[in-house]
Amino acid sequence: MLDPVLVHCPYCGEPIEILVDASVDSQRYIEDCQVCCRPIEIAVDIGEDGEVHVGVTSENDG
Repeated sequence: MLDPVLVHCPYCGEPIEILVDASVDSQRYIEDCQVCCRPIEIAVDIGEDGEVHVGVTSENDG
């Protein structure tokens, strides 16, 4: 099941909605910003309580 999560682009600062697969405990991937088209590194971790934790960084910060 994909859950929508609102994050802010580390480049342009605009809020964007990404879809997160909460059935996977930990994942890392790159997705382009829907506003400025720059690559965002996304880190998703699911806590023991099932809470979704999402971190975003620019390509150079990773």
